[in-house]
Amino acid sequence: MAIIDDVTALLGFPEEKPNRTLDVIIRLTTNRLKTLLDVEEVPTELEYIVTEVSIVRYNKIGSEGVTSHSVEGETMSFSDNDFKGYLNDIEVWKNKKNEVKGVVKFL
Repeated sequence: MAIIDDVTALLGFPEEKPNRTLDVIIRLTTNRLKTLLDVEEVPTELEYIVTEVSIVRYNKIGSEGVTSHSVEGETMSFSDNDFKGYLNDIEVWKNKKNEVKGVVKFL
């Protein structure tokens, strides 16, 4: 299943209606994650990060730059780094990628 399908399903959008805003958010989120990972393509096992961060970013539309908002006793706080909750997962993946394997030499 494609990331766009997952995001639209989780946000409750109809499948047949394309959403340009979501396309842009997913593209930008994917590019940011590729930069964090220093890769050309997001590994399949980390695509969930693109899905979840895209949903967070979509839900922030209209609240860009806001760090805290309070209305009638309800308070919302926004992180300034949408990837903050995934930095540990990113580091684990990078460490596995860079892990040195044992070498066998035949003499």
